[in-house]
Amino acid sequence: MGNGPAGSEDPATVPLSAADLEEICAIIYRRSGMVFGETKRYYIERRVADLISQRQAQSARHYISILRADARETELLINSFTVNETYFYRELHQLACLGNSILPEIIRTKKPGDRIRIWSMPCSSGEEPYSIAIWLLENWPLVDAYNIEIVGSDIDTSILRQAVEGIYGDRSVSRLSADIIDRYFEPVDLQQRRLIKDIRESVSFVKGNIVDRQSLAALGSFDVIFCRNLLIYFDDVARETAVHNIHEMLYPGGYICLGHTESMSRITETFEPVRYPDAIVYRETRDK
Repeated sequence: MGNGPAGSEDPATVPLSAADLEEICAIIYRRSGMVFGETKRYYIERRVADLISQRQAQSARHYISILRADARETELLINSFTVNETYFYRELHQLACLGNSILPEIIRTKKPGDRIRIWSMPCSSGEEPYSIAIWLLENWPLVDAYNIEIVGSDIDTSILRQAVEGIYGDRSVSRLSADIIDRYFEPVDLQQRRLIKDIRESVSFVKGNIVDRQSLAALGSFDVIFCRNLLIYFDDVARETAVHNIHEMLYPGGYICLGHTESMSRITETFEPVRYPDAIVYRETRDK
């Protein structure tokens, strides 16, 4: 399978040799922990072909040489492979668990005015961390008694820019009541709405790579981490690295909420499952 000039055929069908595919997958893995391979060839070729065309590279090999030399190009490659499927009030039972069970446990060791830190990663275009902010305002009576800090992070820099803008279409807000939409969003046009300034300013967004501890160093520690449907994209090595970093980012006794198909029990013994009425979550068990 040859690698002709990108302009010689439809960019959507530019093929990759086995060696090209392997090297691109290795670059993605080293930078993000995400595992891709031959079984995802079509998915990979479509995204890489678009990037080859945008960069006006002469071939896949030429594009790979650009990746090696240009960290920004590698960032664009990673951005194109991240999955940004999300919407407001996704997995609502975990938000209920946060207010009904997790936060009441956390404030046992805090006093009014103390800081509670919540981290959403990957945060995608912001629906999850903004959902946390809205849900707490609507449902947790003590929301004003504590200094709640919500941080969203993602490896995809382009999606973070969207999160900061806070503009969403009908699909993103389809799970919200008309009353909440009216109170927390302002119309942009017939199809889009923008979160009000107070909510946008209640969440901080930063770039972060969960398999790169150095990229997380400035974030500090958290009481609660939402990390849903990320670990399923990692192999065992990257998954263990991610979980170790998550553990290091939690305050002693802190909590993590995973996706419904994920489990800490198969990865590490440093978290214990906690069965609350609304959801099963995991609590950090080792002193640091």
